[in-house]
Amino acid sequence: MQVSGKFEVNIQPLNSYTGGKDGIKAGRMSIDKIFYGELSGVSKGEMLNVLTPIQGSAGYVAIEQVTGKLSGKEGSFVLQHYATMNNQKSNLLIKVVPDSGTGELRGISGEMNIRIENKQHYYDFDYEIP
Repeated sequence: MQVSGKFEVNIQPLNSYTGGKDGIKAGRMSIDKIFYGELSGVSKGEMLNVLTPIQGSAGYVAIEQVTGKLSGKEGSFVLQHYATMNNQKSNLLIKVVPDSGTGELRGISGEMNIRIENKQHYYDFDYEIP
């Protein structure tokens, strides 16, 4: 199955971690999202990110737990993010953590893609539920 929709995201720095040297900026952020569409609900998570001295080169990893409804089924699942950016070109992988599904979403697997168009965030989510 594939579903698409919009989401809002609020990312805030967490003061408990800052790192990096030699021009590298490293940080830790909170992630709060609201999803709309066939995936409707909220997520909460954390991100570690690194910015290099070269404009447009960066990386992040994140974990977020999504809670709500997916195509009418209620529950939660965890998404794991891995991303790098080089000269504004991104390589993004967001996968459902195996066995993280709860409720009617137990057994869920899949991958999500994020798009930003005219400052609006969108998701495309390919998933399977046994």
